[in-house]
Amino acid sequence: MSALPAESAGAATVAAVVIGGSAGALEVLRPMLAALPPAISVPIVIVVHLPERSQHQLAAVLNHGSAVAVKQAEDKEPIRAGQVYVAPPAYHLLMEPSLTFALSLDDPVHYSRPAIDVLFESALDVYGDRLLAILLSGASEDGAAGLQEVHAAGGITIVQAPHSAAVAIMPRAALALFRPTHTWSPADLAAGLPQLLSLPTECRSPP
Repeated sequence: MSALPAESAGAATVAAVVIGGSAGALEVLRPMLAALPPAISVPIVIVVHLPERSQHQLAAVLNHGSAVAVKQAEDKEPIRAGQVYVAPPAYHLLMEPSLTFALSLDDPVHYSRPAIDVLFESALDVYGDRLLAILLSGASEDGAAGLQEVHAAGGITIVQAPHSAAVAIMPRAALALFRPTHTWSPADLAAGLPQLLSLPTECRSPP
């Protein structure tokens, strides 16, 4: 893992975390959430491509072993710090400027609904350079374009190292577009995310 620089006064801090993944992502998410402290100062919002039956169980699966509560997001629900949210089955999940969630039945993106790009792009509209976006293992190119937009806007971007991914298509698609802030293994993600949640966005180190 690349060294994380010391915090500097006056820089914008991370205000929200968005995470996307597909095949192989659950094996990364569970230890990453388990490594978080019980009280976090930001919301974490997750989209994982799963069959609909598995999608219904995602919050319960991630809750097991997590010190931070995990729940399925609901339409018009206020976005609260200290909570982990997952997208419900068959709906795109968006974050709105009113700091509420919106569910959408718009067409699938990269054959997926919920789609990672939809979450990332809507979150960027709300949080700008205070957004931290993470793209994990997966079997499609969903999330790569949205992650690039977050990076271009000054947010922190993390891509799972392809060699550590169960399915490397998703992280490789992102790395083909741009150089993210960090390219980390699952162990790096579990160790680094708690630090980044209190790290100013203007103090990012290159991978």
